[in-house]
Formats: sequence, structure tokens, C-alpha cells
Amino acid sequence: MKYGFDNDKYLKIQSEHIKKRIAQFGDKLYLEFGGKLFDDNHASRVLPGFEPDSKLKMLMQMCDDVEIVIVISALDIEKNKVRSDLGITYDMDVLRLRNEFEKRGFLVGSVVITHYNGQSSADAYRERLERMGVRTYFHYTIEGYPSNVALIDSENGFGRNDYVETERPLVVVTAPGPGSGKMAVCLSQLYQDHQRDIKAGYAKFETFPIWNLPLRHPLNLAYEAATADLNDINMIDPFHLEAYGTTAVNYNRDIEIFPVLNALFEGIYGENPYKSPTDMGVNMIGFCISDEEVCKAAAKDEIVRRYYDALTNLAQNVCKDKEVNKIALVMKQAGITTEYRRTTVAAKERKEKSGVASSAIELADGTLITAETSPLLGPSAALILNATKHLAGINHSVKLIPQDMIEPIQRTKVNFLHGHNPRLHTDEVLVALSMLSKEDENCRKALECLPQLKGCQVHSTALLSEVDRKIFKKLGVGLTCDPVKK
Repeated sequence: MKYGFDNDKYLKIQSEHIKKRIAQFGDKLYLEFGGKLFDDNHASRVLPGFEPDSKLKMLMQMCDDVEIVIVISALDIEKNKVRSDLGITYDMDVLRLRNEFEKRGFLVGSVVITHYNGQSSADAYRERLERMGVRTYFHYTIEGYPSNVALIDSENGFGRNDYVETERPLVVVTAPGPGSGKMAVCLSQLYQDHQRDIKAGYAKFETFPIWNLPLRHPLNLAYEAATADLNDINMIDPFHLEAYGTTAVNYNRDIEIFPVLNALFEGIYGENPYKSPTDMGVNMIGFCISDEEVCKAAAKDEIVRRYYDALTNLAQNVCKDKEVNKIALVMKQAGITTEYRRTTVAAKERKEKSGVASSAIELADGTLITAETSPLLGPSAALILNATKHLAGINHSVKLIPQDMIEPIQRTKVNFLHGHNPRLHTDEVLVALSMLSKEDENCRKALECLPQLKGCQVHSTALLSEVDRKIFKKLGVGLTCDPVKK
């Protein structure tokens, strides 16, 4: 794959920039982390060369100065909110995050339960955390937040919250997902630190939109597509333009909240150290793009991928029409259609010729491989066999899995497991290949090529089963499907 992002440069200059921001405020900096600290697959897709755990690696360079505070909303605990990408509830994800951070040598100082209003589920969760030795704090619901500045900036507002004891100069505030109250935790800490004569500051780390790229740059449009469910809108930061006479890109929620933040900062400090929402950010990612054309192409591909994801979710009643329409508008702004994605075109051409559900994969060198449904194999299973044969230099006519091995598996699926689809899924094909690889050199070679599929793009003209979708995800393949059944 062609790289368009300098990851080493990013690790260096991003950590240096954060250290400068800490020094700007004195004793302590509360750094609100938007998005994912690790497993940031969106960033790695649109910025080829960006590693999914780059932000975590960057923080590891300052590990001795970093303390992590994890935030979870009592409202999310009460309704058992689930992370769609992991399939686990937010309260379980807090424990997962804590474990992942500690495994990497970070100090996880505490957990803050926000929006607390006496919920029994939050009380039980706090007791559970404290039995595990995790310091846990409550931050209360403040009536009229964030507009009621007079109440917020008082003993009955932020002053009512538990004070979060921290011991290191960089306090990273993160959460399982959006809406957890990370910013409010940071501002509450600033208020209470000020009461204690502790010099502290606040900054925000948002990877997207990239503030020093044009408003309609494909990378920023890809961010709008990724947050279509939140209806985030990229905007020129009017406060930045007024203060400095230069354009910078931010998004609607930060711009809308800035006048309130300005009033809060003035209430706490007497003045606001920031002249714009963009000033609050510390993201240096835009300075580390090494090949803009590569990143533009990857971002456009991501927009199409998001469009197909939304169509699939709509077909499964997971989202509404407005999400699909929003991404369709983003595609128009980017000047592309679904045909921009080469695999989409190749898969549909194969379907037109064969008359059955088909699929296509674009390999790292740009080669397109296609496959179609057969009585023995589904389009995804056939595609993996065709792709690995190509990568291993095996003649296409070679049958890696003999028919007399497939048929007994099909009989078991239909007769004993009462399945309706006798064709082999991708996981079943991979198990069969693994069994045969001990004696068959071609099967062994094909299996050894599986890592080369990471980062490749696939399109299927039929909605694949959950099993097949999970296999492609584990292989690191970017998958899209037409929202129709086979």
C-alpha cells in the first residue's frame, strides 16, 4: 500500500506540542481526548501510514507524566448503553480500557461517573469499582448546563462535584464513547483547582476535522461521513478568523459551545487563555501528511465505504434515512459516486455476467480479484480462496478444497444444524484450509498469504452474514455490501 502519512514524525512533534501546552499553564493540564486512544481504524484508513494505536504510542513517550481518568455517564450505565463496534456495554468497556491502559504501563488514576442524580445502578457500579481498588467519583447533573454559567461556576455547580485527586502533570480524560461528559469533568477540575490555588489548564485533542486543511478537503468530509449519526458539521471557525484573520476548520458543537466556555473561563480565571475553539486543540496531524494525494484517495474511498455501511444499517433498521442522505450529500461535495470504489464496480460487473451474488477485492498492488456464488461456496468464501491463490502464485484452476470434503460439511449444516444455506462461510473455508495444510503445500501457501489481505478493500453485491463480516474485520479488510440478500 502507498503511504501518505509520516507516523514517526507524528509521534515526535505531537508529544512535543503537548509538553509545550503543559508548560503554558504551569502545574497541570487536563487533556480531553475525543475519539479513540487506540484502535483508531478510521484514522488509519484515511491516513495510510497512521497506525491505529499511534495516539497511545505518542502518550507512551510521556508515560511518567501521564495519568488517565476514565469518564462514564450514569445515564449510560442505567440504560446499559452498548458500544456497537465491540458489542459490550459502556460500563464493561471502562474496565476493558483500564486494563488495556495499565498493560501498557499507564497510571489509571480514577473513574468519574457523570450525570449522577442518585441512580441506584451508578451506586452499584461505584461499589463494584471500589471493591476492585479503583478510586471513583461522582459528578452531578447541573440544571441548565452548559448555558447557566452563574450556577455552573459556583459552589452549587462545579463546587458540588467530587474533587478528582490527581498526581501527575498531564491528566488525560477519556471515555468509552461520546456524550459521557469529558469536557464538564475537565472544567469542574479547573474550577476546583482554582479554589485550591493549583495552576491548571485545559486542552482538547480531536483528530478530526483537521483544522489546517480546507473545509471541503476529502479528509474533513470523511470525518463528516463518519459522524453522520451525530450530525456533526464541519465549519470555518469564526472566532479564529476574527482573532487572527486566518481560516481554520472546526465542527459545529465546539463552535456553538465556545461562548459558554469563554464565560466559564472568565469566571474561573478572570480571562480566557483561548481566543477560539481551534486554539483549544493540540492536534498536529495535519503537519504529518507526507503525500496528500494518497490521503485524498483513501478519504474518498472511506466516504463511499461509510455510505454502504449506512445503507446496510438502514436495511437492518439500525439507522434512519437522514444518515444515508447526509453521507450521500458528503459524496456529492467530494465529487464522487459509489463507482469511485473500484471493488464496487468490479463486483457488480461480475454479477452482471454471472447472474449471481459476486464479490471483489483490491489487493495492495491494485490487482482486482473477483468471485461469485457457487453451489459449494458463498461469494466471500470463494473470494478469499481466489485472492490467496493469486497471492501464493497458485493456478486459478487448482481446487484447494476438494468437493468430497465440502459436501459432508454441507450435509452437517443442513441436516443436523438445520441451516438454510448449505454454502461454506469464510470461517469454515479457513478451517478446512487449515486441516488440509498439514499435507497440502498449496493450502499451506494460501494460508500464509492471509496477512497480505490486511488493508485491502472488498465489496459484495449481497449482504453478507455476520460470520463473514466478522472474518473480514479480523483480517483487517475494509468491507462494503449492497444492502440486498443473496
